[in-house]
Amino acid sequence: MVWPFNHFRKTPTPLRGTIESIYGTIVAQAREPLFYRDLAVPDTVNGRFDMLLLHLWMVLRHLDAKSGLSQGLFDHFCGDLDDNLRELGTSDLRVPKKMQEFGRAFYGRAAAYDMALGAGREPLALALSKNIYNGTELAQARRLAAYVETANSDLAALDATTLTSGAWRFPSAATTLVTT
Repeated sequence: MVWPFNHFRKTPTPLRGTIESIYGTIVAQAREPLFYRDLAVPDTVNGRFDMLLLHLWMVLRHLDAKSGLSQGLFDHFCGDLDDNLRELGTSDLRVPKKMQEFGRAFYGRAAAYDMALGAGREPLALALSKNIYNGTELAQARRLAAYVETANSDLAALDATTLTSGAWRFPSAATTLVTT
């Protein structure tokens, strides 16, 4: 999948509320305690960043690039990261370098997850193990892969109007994990 995002394009004002709603849903799901408590995702800045990237990737896969939402959502994500870096005390000279690192992390993971998702649960679990668990915790990565497959399937089943309205939620991770 090609990710044609241009960080310098401005988001049209009418989409801003929808983008904020969708991004809020992504952030809330990425912060779900179950991922950190029950699936052993590292409860660190990096672990939370990886969960944010995972959920952002899932949503961006299903948004039509022509709607303006995918670009706006990616811009909002970048703005949020920039704000967080500055709040953490990152110097003005380091912020652009860190943003480049974040961009490489997103695109690298997106490419790995796209390839793995098409190949099945085990390749997806291996990609998740590598990127989220630093190559360990394969059993937990398999459980996370089951959740990703369910969430991805649920997103694919949404009609375009519902998806672009921001009036949807990710599946319950707890329910998904009970059935795996």
